[in-house]
Amino acid sequence: MKLQNTRLHILDQEKDLSKEVKTGVSLHCHTQFSKEMLDFLPYYAEKLPIINYFWRKERDKYLEREGKGINFETAYWSPPMSETDVYSIEKTQIEKLGLNPIISISDHDNIEANVRLNEHTPNEIAPISLEWTVPFEYGFFHVGVHNLPPDNALEISQQLLDYTFSEEKPTNERLHELFAMLNELPEVLVILNHPLWDIELVGQEKHEILLDHFIKEHAQWIHAFEINGFRTWSENKATIELAETINMPICTGGDRHGCKPNTVLNLTNAKTFAEFVDEVRNDKRTEVVLMPEYAAPLHSRQLQSFSEILSYYDHFPEVRRRWFDRVFFEIDDSGLIPLSGHGWKKGGPVWLRWAIKTMGFLGNPKLRPIYRMLMKGEDVVPKSVKNNLKPAGSEPLIAENEKLIADN
Repeated sequence: MKLQNTRLHILDQEKDLSKEVKTGVSLHCHTQFSKEMLDFLPYYAEKLPIINYFWRKERDKYLEREGKGINFETAYWSPPMSETDVYSIEKTQIEKLGLNPIISISDHDNIEANVRLNEHTPNEIAPISLEWTVPFEYGFFHVGVHNLPPDNALEISQQLLDYTFSEEKPTNERLHELFAMLNELPEVLVILNHPLWDIELVGQEKHEILLDHFIKEHAQWIHAFEINGFRTWSENKATIELAETINMPICTGGDRHGCKPNTVLNLTNAKTFAEFVDEVRNDKRTEVVLMPEYAAPLHSRQLQSFSEILSYYDHFPEVRRRWFDRVFFEIDDSGLIPLSGHGWKKGGPVWLRWAIKTMGFLGNPKLRPIYRMLMKGEDVVPKSVKNNLKPAGSEPLIAENEKLIADN
């Protein structure tokens, strides 16, 4: 299938791309200012063998002692890397391809990293961006909002966050107003991140119904769909096919939280981020590349990233060196403070420390051949996309079972 809106490259090894394009654009990077919520923990803790036994034991012990359950609703963790470190790693990877770098950091509901980066890096190659959490019906979506105008970025981002965290029920009317406001800014790029990921954990079929509603209601405000560096090839392939059916270009977003650069990049001849935005918004054409690392088994890459997130960094400021300095919980009505402030000095219970060590071992890249043998065939990244994508409209990608919504 020939893609109408996007040219997709798949690299099996790094190579000089300077004869083809001039610039590499890295989107969707996370820094220490990104608040990664932990409300999903009980869901996964209940499903993992062995871990679920210890989780239930700790949960029941806390309930008996405190008379209430552990509050995961406000708990969060922050990635280890600073904004300058993230920018440097992304810049280095792009320059190895012979390209000029543009890096758009988009922390969750936060622009602090971008503002700090702009103190010594031009905004035209390091725009002010965020990953905006958008409540919608019974779930939510993540929307990349890139290149807010520096003069009023704080004011605009605050309007977006007021919608996200409002105690009042979100409305489509207000969401239309906010999207319209962003679209009135010609240099702003709005991307629907990992659209097919059931990130709200409502079940894949119900998520696809939700996505269908969101697209019908708000697609006019979205400039591109994202194929994500930490999602499977089969999911990203389905995202590309969905985008083609509605004449939507795609952009890549690496979604990096650890210490390795993004595995997917955008390619362009634009010299500034604003010029790149113009290509996506007005020309509706994009060029993207999957780096060789993207073809590595996803579970292996995820575990390696977890290992990096949970590692000790002796060159960090003292208050952020240990992973439990970077995880924030409210216990005993003490407010949100690091786990280390709750008396964790060695990393918590013995079982948890062993679980973390095990995760680090399993994330060793030397074990990747084993993960590769276990990969589903549909998730093996092809050498090229020729004949790998099905024609647009060959079968519906979005569920239509409205009864599931009524049962929600």
